[in-house]
Amino acid sequence: MPQLPAAIHGVAVDAGSGLATAIRTAREDRAQPDDLLTFKRNVLKALGPDATTVLVDAQCGSDLLQDYPDGCAPMIAFEADVYHISDDDRITVLPDHLSVSDFPGMGVKQLKFFMYYAPDDADELNARKLDIVAGIGDACASNGVRYLVEPLVYHPAIEAGSVEFARLKPDLVRRATKAFADPRLKADVLKVEVPVDLRFVEGFGEPAMSRAEALDAFRMAAEPAGGRDLVYLSAGVAFEFFEASLRLAREAGVDFSGFMCGRAIWSDAVGVFGAHGEDALKTWLEETGRERLLRLIAALN
Repeated sequence: MPQLPAAIHGVAVDAGSGLATAIRTAREDRAQPDDLLTFKRNVLKALGPDATTVLVDAQCGSDLLQDYPDGCAPMIAFEADVYHISDDDRITVLPDHLSVSDFPGMGVKQLKFFMYYAPDDADELNARKLDIVAGIGDACASNGVRYLVEPLVYHPAIEAGSVEFARLKPDLVRRATKAFADPRLKADVLKVEVPVDLRFVEGFGEPAMSRAEALDAFRMAAEPAGGRDLVYLSAGVAFEFFEASLRLAREAGVDFSGFMCGRAIWSDAVGVFGAHGEDALKTWLEETGRERLLRLIAALN
């Protein structure tokens, strides 16, 4: 089985239609058909040299493979579009032009797949979701592809971002981690959410949770990983909050392998690209974007 480095310093730029819309809006009458690919290529070239891997989407991935720098392993998301899911059951749509068996021929040894998962949903629905994840895991194992699985938690009745959801989130992440760590799914890496919302943690925002409780939440949520590599995703939070979250995980003594960070690093660059063009985008990524990535790497030490 292909192995990632022990420490995973990952940059995620696999966003699809949502990012394309944001770039088009920012660019206004300067928008070009290839702006999304241009943006992603610049992220890859600027941040790839300091990252162990950069995650790209299934649509743009093949066009970006030649731009990976030495030492940065390609990873492709096995999804039609992260914004294209069923409204009723939140089941991820698979790409119709790509199969797991294509990965080795492309020189890509890592696949990422995400699934929205509510531990309190109907057992039948969750069984369907886990069967899909397991089927991809079987294909990855058969083709020698390392499998990174990303469960994104929600609650069927409580709105994400609320203080009520923040109180439930540590247990939701714990239960999702346990479900996706099942050996049947054959996940090599679990890409999980930070189990606390710092907006409701003492010292960061409204003190609905003490710092000690937050540290306990990190330990409790990670425990069911069962020895699998565990990486935290940024989920679009502000950069400073994600950096602080990694430091809290270290303080809590969680055994995790690193991070996969997307918007927390590069979302501000969309406006720069829109207002000032590609040269300004390159400069921002090489300066501010790279500084942010290096700060996240430092937070792991």
